[in-house]
Amino acid sequence: MTLTVLEPATARSMAEIPEATPEDVDRAVERARAAFPAWSAVAPSDRARLLLRLADAIEAELEPLALLEARNAGHPLASARGEIGMVAATFRYYAGGVERNLGDTIPVAGGVAMTFREPLGVVGLITPWNFPLPIASWKLAPALAAGNCAILKPAELTPLTAVELERIALQAGIPEGVLQVLVGPGRTVGQRMVEHPGIAKIGFTGSTAVGAGIQRTAADTIKRVTLELGGKSANVVFADADLEAAAASAPGAVFDNAGQDCCARSRILVQRSAVDRFLELLEPAVTGFSVGDPLQDGIAMGPLISASHREKVASFVDDDAQVAFRGSAPEGEGFWFPPTVLAPVDPSARAATEEIFGPVVAVIPFDDEADAIRLANDSIYGLSGSVWTENGGRALRVARAIETGVISINSNSSVRVSTPFGGFKQSGIGRELGPHALEAYSELKTVYYATGA
Repeated sequence: MTLTVLEPATARSMAEIPEATPEDVDRAVERARAAFPAWSAVAPSDRARLLLRLADAIEAELEPLALLEARNAGHPLASARGEIGMVAATFRYYAGGVERNLGDTIPVAGGVAMTFREPLGVVGLITPWNFPLPIASWKLAPALAAGNCAILKPAELTPLTAVELERIALQAGIPEGVLQVLVGPGRTVGQRMVEHPGIAKIGFTGSTAVGAGIQRTAADTIKRVTLELGGKSANVVFADADLEAAAASAPGAVFDNAGQDCCARSRILVQRSAVDRFLELLEPAVTGFSVGDPLQDGIAMGPLISASHREKVASFVDDDAQVAFRGSAPEGEGFWFPPTVLAPVDPSARAATEEIFGPVVAVIPFDDEADAIRLANDSIYGLSGSVWTENGGRALRVARAIETGVISINSNSSVRVSTPFGGFKQSGIGRELGPHALEAYSELKTVYYATGA
């Protein structure tokens, strides 16, 4: 069977690729298990050198990869270039960590105990369609650096750059069987990966509902899991904040990638005395947010990923929705949706509680610091967020009190290669990026050496 891959800006087919089966998973695990002893035994300096070569090879093909990502995922080309640059930076960062995956020596009675970080073996990585290659690299780079072999299943909507990455890795000298890509549906290929006893860990990014199913199935073989799931992040704006800066940055915080971002600040909590002024400043920032062909210069937002996803997003903007103002979007072919601001929104409304994963934001008034914290925490999710205030003490108090894994003060920036990323509550388990990810792809072994003393 073949899989038809669409270009969301045109709704037309851009590729036909073979669809993997559960039997292909079994064969891939066999190849990975055969490759594992030699790969895990590669000297740390040599493994680091190979990952650096892979980073260089990705940079050398940045433009074609970015163009492919822009077409397949609908990202503006300038954004796609930055994302591919981050992919190279991620492999380069973890190349530097190979020789720093350290253990400890611990004096004990009768000898000494030593700890070692050992690779898990074969890991299965299941990645989403919203940031195809960057999120794949967040999992692949630490997994390979720690000495594991990896089987990557990209989302069937956006598999093309992952397929290219496998080719680039082989050309860069990564041995066969160490990095394999299988393209197919989650219900068959993904399910078999989670069930397979030869896969030691699943790294997954996607919806909370699917993540819960993965965790249940992984329990049968006591698989390790890292789950990066949904979000409904709060952008908290106090009356004493730089309202101009907060309003100018708010559209990018939720409409970037057409809102298809688990970090999207899709709830803007604004202190009641500042709501009118904030909305006045926000409107031109939203109406000026350019939406169109992702291959054109100056475009800030492209299309949604599919027709069915557009229908889901549209369901949040029905006849009863309090639309304060909207931007514009192309009409005709392609999966377009305009940036939309709902205000004021009741905290119990569907748009304020469910993950929309589209360019729709709910503005919710609050009264004071305690009310802001209460509203921000009134969610099953806890992935990201922001706090805007000129009061330094308040900024840190609120940032500490909000139940979320990543939060920014007077900024909407969430993700850096060198810092841990992950969520509280139903936003997931474990951390990606930073030095902590290496720990997530290794097991701690203790060796006791008797000295006779």
